[in-house]
Amino acid sequence: MKRILEIAAALLIGTWLPLSASAADFAKNLRGASELLAARKYDEAYKAYLHAAEDQNNPLAQFTLGLFHELGWGRPVDMAEACAWQEKSAKGGIPAAEDRYATCLLNGVGRPADPAEAARWFQRAGDDGHLISYCRLARLYVEGRGVPKDPAKGLALCEQVAAKGSPPAMVEVARFHLDGVTGKPDYETASQLLQQAAKLNSPEAPFLLGKMARDGLGAPAKPDAARFWFETAASRGYVPAYYQTARLYFDQRGGPKAGGYVPDYVAKAYMWLSATVARTTDKDERAGSAEMLAEIRKIMPPTWAPDLDKKVKDHLAKFSGE
Repeated sequence: MKRILEIAAALLIGTWLPLSASAADFAKNLRGASELLAARKYDEAYKAYLHAAEDQNNPLAQFTLGLFHELGWGRPVDMAEACAWQEKSAKGGIPAAEDRYATCLLNGVGRPADPAEAARWFQRAGDDGHLISYCRLARLYVEGRGVPKDPAKGLALCEQVAAKGSPPAMVEVARFHLDGVTGKPDYETASQLLQQAAKLNSPEAPFLLGKMARDGLGAPAKPDAARFWFETAASRGYVPAYYQTARLYFDQRGGPKAGGYVPDYVAKAYMWLSATVARTTDKDERAGSAEMLAEIRKIMPPTWAPDLDKKVKDHLAKFSGE
């Protein structure tokens, strides 16, 4: 029941700073609406937030209405409407909304793309305490979008956030090093940052470590290490890791020529393939998973399915956003 509010809180805060007195007052006025949202009474909750947003000009309510439309809480996803609400909230001084509005501007949602204005709002969001926005601005410096191209400045900007203990910032800095934005790739530094972020429960960091181990970046390829890291990311609900994990278990499942199938690998392949089919938006991954599942069902005892299906269902429910 609390999952929705946890998501909203995580998106809102992202700062490691306490709410300002004014923001705390805005939040107090939304307790009733928050209780309705936690209970998944979407229509009633939306009306309550809408009243606060329009009649009381509450920027936190405007931010949450943006999430309703962005995440599809009780209504179809509508990014144009989401961005319209985030613009209002951003102009009301909510740092997370400033960041989201900047993304809207960057992507041209409901209006022509404006990277320069997006850069200004990312800067403002970072200055107001939403520190990860500095890393989004850093990416613009690396790519030269809306600001003069300056990879060194972008790297330094995001490194400051990573140094404060932000796992997403550590991942972004690691990506910069993997890409060699200021010269040659620095796989050692990237690996160190990703391992640090992985210890802090980042879902993306172990996925990238899995790719490094699989592709032999900075060290010889290690399939077992790749499988470990991919599965770590998948267990944290990182959807891109599902298919990679499933494929490695499938490829290493054994067979008659290898002296028999490895039961645990067959079961793991079944579970992660099932999860991939359920959550991926990649057509090729879905098709490939369906083909591999057909092969797994030929060798997996039917009596395994109920227990494995329950484990998959429990995992998906944990990361469904509900």
